[in-house]
Amino acid sequence: MISVSGKQWEERKISKNLVDKLKQDYKFSEIISKLIISRNFDNAEISSIENKPHLINIFKNNSDFNQSINLLCESINKKENICILGDYDVDGSVATSLLVNFFQHIKQPFFYYIPDRVKDGYGASKVLFEKLIKKKPKLIIMVDCGSTSIEALDFLNKNKIKSIIIDHHEINKPYPKANIIINPKKDNGYIEYNYLCASALVYFFIDLLIKKIESSFDIKKYLIHVLLATVCDVMPLRKLNRFISISALENFDINENEVFYELYKLSNKNNKINIGDLGFLIGPILNSGGRLGKSSYATELLTSNKYDVIKKRAAELFFLNQKRREIETTIINEVDFKKIEKENKDVIIYYNPIINEGLIGIIAARLNDYFNKPAIVITNSNDNLKGSARSIIDFNIGQVIKKALDKKIIISGGGHNMAAGFTLDKDKLKTFENFIYKDYSTKSDSIRNNFFTYDSEISSLALNKKFFNDIKIIGPFGTGNPLPTFLIKDLKIIKYNIIKDKHISTILKSKTGFSIKSICFNSINTKIGEYLLGYKKNLNFVGQINENIWNNKSSLQLTIKDLIL
Repeated sequence: MISVSGKQWEERKISKNLVDKLKQDYKFSEIISKLIISRNFDNAEISSIENKPHLINIFKNNSDFNQSINLLCESINKKENICILGDYDVDGSVATSLLVNFFQHIKQPFFYYIPDRVKDGYGASKVLFEKLIKKKPKLIIMVDCGSTSIEALDFLNKNKIKSIIIDHHEINKPYPKANIIINPKKDNGYIEYNYLCASALVYFFIDLLIKKIESSFDIKKYLIHVLLATVCDVMPLRKLNRFISISALENFDINENEVFYELYKLSNKNNKINIGDLGFLIGPILNSGGRLGKSSYATELLTSNKYDVIKKRAAELFFLNQKRREIETTIINEVDFKKIEKENKDVIIYYNPIINEGLIGIIAARLNDYFNKPAIVITNSNDNLKGSARSIIDFNIGQVIKKALDKKIIISGGGHNMAAGFTLDKDKLKTFENFIYKDYSTKSDSIRNNFFTYDSEISSLALNKKFFNDIKIIGPFGTGNPLPTFLIKDLKIIKYNIIKDKHISTILKSKTGFSIKSICFNSINTKIGEYLLGYKKNLNFVGQINENIWNNKSSLQLTIKDLIL
């Protein structure tokens, strides 16, 4: 079926034999069985649907972890000065804060540094280390960075400073010559955990360290922070991340966490925390400091034990996020969406020399979400260009950027499956564009031909809370385990409302008289928007059922993804 937006939709093909077996073995419904199979849940994930998962430390016998812990214990026993270097995004801030909170607890001499996005650039560099070694650290722990910092690590070694890297970004041989590198993408026996963010790795690292030195530090209360980093770094909520999600959400009380409580209060929210709030509310607020020149604010907020400091930093970050949103709106309004749509390139590469480089990732995310294509946004940065990319499931942008680095097309860069960043010579912009288009052209036809699948066709009568509660058992939903997408036929638009000049909300009604509220985001001036505002006949809707919570009141809502005549 071809939609009004030009996408080709088909129902996901699922083996009936597998569905019947699941129904028989676990007494799941037909739709739940289909969803489990389509997501390729393993036995542990299937078991966790009915039984609460027990979160265990799967790295207790890992050599990288154990060697790192032994090295750190030497520094702890000698009370050596330790430097923590983190990234300026949520994952980097959380990973840094976990170590900071732990070192504060055991009264270990340390300091930390979160680079300024513009002044310092991303991650570890020789120039940055020249500045940091003036504070005479004996050990530097790099979190969420360092995997491509060969020159920087050579500098540390020359100055006889020990180093540990805990990271999850793409890494190729020859590895940086750190004392130990914890990175599941490294060829050292734990590649199956390459979906973990840096904060998750640091969490398990500290958990093992606590047992080693017999500390009373309560790492479990920071599990919600790890989930926050996981969501904001667009990691899949599958396997171990799914267990982290379930454990974190079930054991979290916002009234016992001053940081989250304050951010919720500033946002006029009072419902139970959920995945959506972490990704679209808390995360952007914490990220705003790194985007607008206050890179350390998030870590300061996450590590303070003084309520007046928490309140001050939360308010400052909230204000910065509002400022960020205003700037973002101005930039987005300047983007010619119709021109991009008409060009119909496989990958969107948008160059604007005057965009604040702290916002290029957000703009890339907006373009990625709107067009459902990999999107790269590039801007001027001093004598070079800075770029940020957001991708789709089947196109590992981190690997592509690493290939570009290996081929010396870019100066520096790194990332993971869904997101990446890089620095580029101005005279190599065209070379870079051609490289990206060529790499994408080698991918499968299903990606390049605008082919999409929905999970199942359902009746409008299924749009009720019982049905939604049934499908929630395979949650939490997010990257890697998205809300199910359904086809609902023969609905009529009986009322619509335009929200903030960009979204369209509607009330849909079936022939049986059943009605449901719906929302179609960023649909003004699009083909879908034209139909929602002017079509009088019944339509077939592709969308996702979700829960809209406001003031602790819950109502169902259909998020419209596409329309089929």
